[in-house]
Amino acid sequence: MTHPPAIILAGGLATRMGGGDKCLLDLAGQPMLARIIDRLAPQCGRVALNANGDPARFAAFGLPVLPDGLPDFPGPLAGILAGMDWAALVGADRVLSVAGDTPFFPADLAERLSRAGNGIVLAASRDAKGVVRDHPTFGLWPTALRDDLRAFLAGGGRRVRGFAQVHGAATAAWTSGPADPFFNINTPGDLDLARAALRTQM
Repeated sequence: MTHPPAIILAGGLATRMGGGDKCLLDLAGQPMLARIIDRLAPQCGRVALNANGDPARFAAFGLPVLPDGLPDFPGPLAGILAGMDWAALVGADRVLSVAGDTPFFPADLAERLSRAGNGIVLAASRDAKGVVRDHPTFGLWPTALRDDLRAFLAGGGRRVRGFAQVHGAATAAWTSGPADPFFNINTPGDLDLARAALRTQM
């Protein structure tokens, strides 16, 4: 498998965390972003970060920092578009997206998504009762669709699922164990849970 480039989506406002950069929060002595990069690096080629504001605060990570190309924080689709444009410039036909607040995503994410289809492929998880929950910020995105995505955003489209469904997205689903591998940190309580999970692994 050719490893695709990847974009880490960290361009949101983190309002439920009181603002700031969720990806820079400490998790067991490391910024969450460092843990995400370590998990992502074996699965992909180049890595870039989608974030807004002064890029200097991410200088220590050595990643290209790609801001949204649209004003007013239109959501993760703007970050996906920035990643698609960047990936096309480096000669890639697809880009992998991961959320910047989800530190335990699967180690076989890129492989499983790549095997599930040649177009847009989104991640999902299945709980013990068989209920499937999708995680649309984790996906593979053909760079050939970037102009379609630009037009979708210009027309007011904001839902990742909405754009993906228009283009017949496939799904790759993981079975959840004791915890969902796509558990994301939205609140201070979520952060406490993530720290507790890491302590049990140490």
